[in-house]
Amino acid sequence: MENIYLVGFMGSGKSTVGHILAEKLDMEFIDVDTEIEKKENKKISEIFKEKGEPYFRELEKKEIDLITKKKGVVVSTGGGLGADIENMKKMKETGTVIWLDVPINIILKRCEKDINRPLLQQPFEDLKKLFEDRKKVYSMSDIHIKIENQTPEEIVQEILKRL
Repeated sequence: MENIYLVGFMGSGKSTVGHILAEKLDMEFIDVDTEIEKKENKKISEIFKEKGEPYFRELEKKEIDLITKKKGVVVSTGGGLGADIENMKKMKETGTVIWLDVPINIILKRCEKDINRPLLQQPFEDLKKLFEDRKKVYSMSDIHIKIENQTPEEIVQEILKRL
């Protein structure tokens, strides 16, 4: 079976939905951020603080290169990984890319108390611009799931129907 890649802005539910989806499809689940944290032995926020965002984006590229060589995995990508055109092309070549599209007001509500999200530590206007810029690449996904109030289980059911 081909891979399934979940993309979307931070807080869109990629990890939660990915776990459930992988279980339902009896596939391995991989969370790119978790893999990077394990390899670096640091939280994403520490990597950003100590080595900067460009270093972290390179780690993401290396990780997705490894993952795209696998078969039959459900992958939760970081919000920036899926917004990179090169990464998007690699994922589309090796599987189905699903965009979990959540409005920014819901994302902010979900993430407001999460201190481990370095990109949230910027002014709202900058965050909104980042959100809009990333949507341009996310829109290249094979499947687009608009999310408002659905539960993770309902989102998985929608994905299964669309696959």
